[in-house]
Amino acid sequence: MLIETLGAARDMGRLNQIQGVIIRHGFGDSVRRLGLADRLERAGHALKWDHAADLARHEPPVQVRLAIEELGPTFVKFGQILAGRADLFGPDWIAEFEKLHSRVPALPLDQLRPQLREDLGGEPEDVFARFDVEPLAAASIAQVHRAQLKDGTEGVVKIRRPGISETIAADLRLLGRLAAIAEAELPALKPYRPQQLVHELARSLQRELDLASECRSAERIAAHMAGLPWIVVPKVHWDFTKERVNVQDFVAGIPGHELARLDAEGLDRRQLAQRGARAVLKQIVQDGLFHADPHPGNVFYLPGNRIAFIDFGMVGRLSVRRREELLQLLLGLVERNPQTVADVLLDWTGDDPGADLNRLETEIEAFVEQYQGTPLADAERLETRFQNATTVWHAWGQADQPTVVLLHGGSGSWTHWVRNIAPLRDAGWRVLVPDLPGFGDSDLPEGCTDTTDLPPHLHQGLLQLQPSGPVSLVGFSFGGMTAALWLAAHPEDAQALVLVGAPGMGLAQSQRTVLKGWRHLPTPEAQREVHRHNLLALMLQHEASLDPLALALHAASDQRDRMPRRRLSSTDILARTLPVVRATVSAIYGENDALYGPRLPEVQMAMAQLAPCWGQWHTLSGVGHWVPYEATDVFNATLVQVLRA
Repeated sequence: MLIETLGAARDMGRLNQIQGVIIRHGFGDSVRRLGLADRLERAGHALKWDHAADLARHEPPVQVRLAIEELGPTFVKFGQILAGRADLFGPDWIAEFEKLHSRVPALPLDQLRPQLREDLGGEPEDVFARFDVEPLAAASIAQVHRAQLKDGTEGVVKIRRPGISETIAADLRLLGRLAAIAEAELPALKPYRPQQLVHELARSLQRELDLASECRSAERIAAHMAGLPWIVVPKVHWDFTKERVNVQDFVAGIPGHELARLDAEGLDRRQLAQRGARAVLKQIVQDGLFHADPHPGNVFYLPGNRIAFIDFGMVGRLSVRRREELLQLLLGLVERNPQTVADVLLDWTGDDPGADLNRLETEIEAFVEQYQGTPLADAERLETRFQNATTVWHAWGQADQPTVVLLHGGSGSWTHWVRNIAPLRDAGWRVLVPDLPGFGDSDLPEGCTDTTDLPPHLHQGLLQLQPSGPVSLVGFSFGGMTAALWLAAHPEDAQALVLVGAPGMGLAQSQRTVLKGWRHLPTPEAQREVHRHNLLALMLQHEASLDPLALALHAASDQRDRMPRRRLSSTDILARTLPVVRATVSAIYGENDALYGPRLPEVQMAMAQLAPCWGQWHTLSGVGHWVPYEATDVFNATLVQVLRA
């Protein structure tokens, strides 16, 4: 029944081609075991078994790769996807699949010329000042030729392979039928949703066939990347661009796979990696539109440590909700919180009644432990005990380095500093960031109701982690008050104190910031709207700063806030504490901090008068209360300067 199911008359020729390729490359036994060979032969399609043994002498990964290349674009695209699945295949298989990105045979220009002439309205040699007959690159769906426009611009002409859309359509129909059979008759494959996978492959390939759509995606991503001047997306020349051809600027740079050239040409690998990661994360978690095929052939390194992305035929899209869930997943992994990870993954399964929560959490725990110490979670998680309560700390760097301790704000966790830790570490500090008692993963000590109860736990924790030498303390908001009270009680613990947006000066603006409650709301969507309101009311000046990461960090931390009162923030507790602090005191505030409003100059004057060892004051223009997040680059540079003074 299989051949009858698959064999719509219009696709029989293509099915015969596919099986012929399989046989030639040494997989004839598989065709026989499926019962296809005899049926095809009876249908009048004689199969050629000769010389199959020669091809079968290759190692299996090579056999499969050669077969995929001959099968054509649908299968090449599938193989390119497999090249990124190191979780399923060993290094020898991945190495062969990766060759599919660059080893697609090119077509002679004569086979492209009739279609190209029709699309351009003339011969390419007449339309352009120069047109290279030899292709610059060839892929499964299109190939690229260099050209020079009449105005002197160096460009590339991307030409879709003739007849490719019909071949892909036939392949997708066959794969769709196979997926339906597999899902119905092979229960073990059902959890992998083969029909959905084929559907997604079809959508991707259909978009990639439209070369004009590729250019529209490129321009959208280029607009999103405008704030990152080191990211380059080639300009589109729309006068020549249609469904089967597009023309873009030529990018002259070092291909992504030629890493050895980077050092020779004076490029900074670390900076390139940081910039590339930032661009990718922005596309995924902030913009929700991202390059979905960033293999080394689509990435170029340019002078000035710039990065160019080309070929936007495959792009991915994520809804706001999905981006928030992705960030929750990543936070759960970094914080080693299997429950959070499991909640997100179970939500993604669509509430599958067969899901085993306990087993899932156990497997997540094993995964997190396996990858502890990798860039995903390179922090060292430490625990200290005092009065039967555990405080959780996160550490980066080496114990023999100068140490800076970062204290987060109210309703927060160590993630308030997520954009600041790496720059401090890279600048030479050991970075210690606790979840303050009652927040994040730290216990709420018995009887602990406000910031005055925290210093003993932090002092004892620091003694256990850093028994010799004073450190530098940096406290954001509620953490600033906590840091000052800590040093008033234990002046030997730190040599410098940096206050960031700290309250408690008794100089609050007359109009009180009103925050909304969220715990009583019945749906996650309603809770998210309240979190958005609260962030803009208190934490952030600009709506553009409220990206999915900020929202996810705030929502996750707020849910784990167990400190019941915190009334001292509205008093003058910090002003009364500063006169007894012996460490050098400096401050960094946002110009539009919601706590003080127009009274910020009074805060500066009062601090300078009250602190016996006054250091520096810095007002960062155009930002609000959460300065470390909203003004990341300026804040990091300013903090490093203050710490080194």
